[in-house]
Amino acid sequence: MKTIKLVFTLLFSFCVIVESFPQTLKTGTTAAQMLKFNVGPRAIGLGGAFTSIANDVSAMYWNPSGTANIQSNEVFFNHSSLFLDLRHNYAAVASTISDVGTFGAFVSVLTMDEMMVRTVERPEGTGELFSAGTIVMGVNFSKYLIENFAIGFNLKYISESIWNMNATGFAIDIGTMYKIPILNELRIASSISNFGTKMSLQGRDATIIYNSGAGGGNFVNADIEMGEFDLPLIFRFGISADIIKDETSRLTTAIDAIHPNDHTEYVNSGIEYSWNESIFLRGGYNSLFEKDSEKGLTFGFGLQYRLFELTKIKIDYAFQEFGRLKNIHYFSVGMIF
Repeated sequence: MKTIKLVFTLLFSFCVIVESFPQTLKTGTTAAQMLKFNVGPRAIGLGGAFTSIANDVSAMYWNPSGTANIQSNEVFFNHSSLFLDLRHNYAAVASTISDVGTFGAFVSVLTMDEMMVRTVERPEGTGELFSAGTIVMGVNFSKYLIENFAIGFNLKYISESIWNMNATGFAIDIGTMYKIPILNELRIASSISNFGTKMSLQGRDATIIYNSGAGGGNFVNADIEMGEFDLPLIFRFGISADIIKDETSRLTTAIDAIHPNDHTEYVNSGIEYSWNESIFLRGGYNSLFEKDSEKGLTFGFGLQYRLFELTKIKIDYAFQEFGRLKNIHYFSVGMIF
């Protein structure tokens, strides 16, 4: 009981930190925006209302405590072709050790096509090409402290690059999940993502050469002082319940409230129907009440097929509406063994 009180005290302290950020529209003022790219067609098909449902390896992104629900071993790969030629790939693996907990690792990579270098003097291009990208690598640990209460942590390394410049940072995620044996199973969960260091670009593109002599010829190298930017801190609180649950059918509904440090609050909601835990249909709405949002309706489906006695293959698909931007299709494949 003392452990539970300590956990809730820590979470309350983090919530106070989150609330200390003024809630104004500050879009684009945080670094490593890829940390906000949703992961997993299952969660996305549910409108992103996954904080309290999280029970597979993709839970590392949404709620690190969710991996405590994994019974054996899982691997997962997610690919998304986003707007503006952006490509996002995410891979994760987790393994449960009896009486110890669940250990996992993940890597998330954002890439883009090369673009021409343009300057004021040469707006049509200098003949050079540049690229930009982000990579996030992390480890996960989660455990049920008591029968119905789990806690989990992520520790991650973040690196952003553009042409000859790079910014790095470190962050932690913390999540909890509590299950109440009513309505088949009522789940209450929360998570805090990307609590970490500031990031600042460094590299030779921040070096300029200027002539400091009155008569010319006295060239001096100088480094531009680059600004430091916070990570996109996100607080999630979710509730879900299995409204219908029998031998063959399950109907789960969920709702999440999201508080970011660089935008307005919003709500995600979703519903999932499962037949025999083999065929899944999902629908939801993402970013309800968010100011100037292009997001909206989501839907998806999934298949889980048993290859061998202890091996299952999982295939999931989701569609997300993005208004005036390109609508996005998400695909993933996973294995339980």
